[in-house]
Amino acid sequence: MTESGPPRYRVGEVAALLGVSDDTVRRWVQAGQLTAGADPAGHKVVDGAELAAFASARAQATPDPSGIGSSARNRLVGLVTSIVADRVMAQVKMRCGPHRMVSLMSAEAVRELGLVPGALAVAVVKSTQVIVETPRGCR
Repeated sequence: MTESGPPRYRVGEVAALLGVSDDTVRRWVQAGQLTAGADPAGHKVVDGAELAAFASARAQATPDPSGIGSSARNRLVGLVTSIVADRVMAQVKMRCGPHRMVSLMSAEAVRELGLVPGALAVAVVKSTQVIVETPRGCR
């Protein structure tokens, strides 16, 4: 991610965030599905807000076949996709791979963290109950 101005991501970072290869990202750029500019060093970069919109549009929840094993990770790296804030509170939505995360926090926290659509962030889930499932017949 570039350091100044709006968030921008190099091809390799886009690939890692979306779980695809660098070549796939380059093909999306060549096909016009993603717009890439250049950073001061001449590397291809994608605007964070455009990447967030692209990730949201492509994301599909994994269907629950009611027999799949699952255990959620507690730290989910992703992109901020939208922020709705008033003077006191804010709703921050993120896309973490195929997962949609929503957080309610103070508007002050949003400002202090520098959260904007397209920003890279980590959703940390703290829960007193974690459900672990296994497929039928695997016990």
